[in-house]
Amino acid sequence: MNRIQTKLQEDKKLLSIYFTAGYPNLNDTVSIIQNLEKNGVDMIEIGLPFSDPLADGPTIQASSTAALKNGMTTEVLFNQLKDIRKTVNIPLIIMGYFNPMFQYGVETFCKKCQEIGIDGLIIPDLPVDVYHEEYQAVFEKHGLTNVFLITPQTSDERIRYIDSISNGFIYMVSSASTTGAQSGFGNEQTKYFKRIAKMNLKNPQVIGFGISNNETFTQATQYAKGAIIGSAFVKHVTNHGTGSESAFVKTILK
Repeated sequence: MNRIQTKLQEDKKLLSIYFTAGYPNLNDTVSIIQNLEKNGVDMIEIGLPFSDPLADGPTIQASSTAALKNGMTTEVLFNQLKDIRKTVNIPLIIMGYFNPMFQYGVETFCKKCQEIGIDGLIIPDLPVDVYHEEYQAVFEKHGLTNVFLITPQTSDERIRYIDSISNGFIYMVSSASTTGAQSGFGNEQTKYFKRIAKMNLKNPQVIGFGISNNETFTQATQYAKGAIIGSAFVKHVTNHGTGSESAFVKTILK
């Protein structure tokens, strides 16, 4: 079992935090990861910035643009993380778009992830079928969990297919919109959460998009194993800088 699978077996609701690598400053990546782990975060999604981020809302898009201007690249990120496992034990997942990975070389990218201790990848624009036919063997060879996204529009048949080729968790997007914080979940979203819970999938679900505070975290984790917070944390770091991670985590895990 890798770190993600081990973490999913813990008897608790999991908090995963997303942040953009190289933001607010180029060399903040490692300290943010270390501070989040110290303050009780269960998993971390490290955003590899890309110039055309389709699924991202304005907050994460702005952080990606700033990180690219700061000089963040795939190679820079790998260099920053080369010793991360000397100080950090929780699961680390790189979230990014397929284009930079393809340009780097998929096999080379996966091998590098394995060497530095990355546990999984989230690639929103890599189609499930293409992954299954062309890349699954490469990911598995390097011990990487690939995490797929589902939305309220994803058919049951498709969800079951995703479940059958997954070996970690399923990233449940709470709504059909782009990422961003919101104040609470409506009836439609709650119905969707319940529908997926009733499917009894083999992989646990973690809910993302629209989670920003204790209320939305608690609502989401009623129906899922955990929740992911991205935009709200990126906003917090924008306003308060690094070193303020504990204050943010405390507002979620009251």
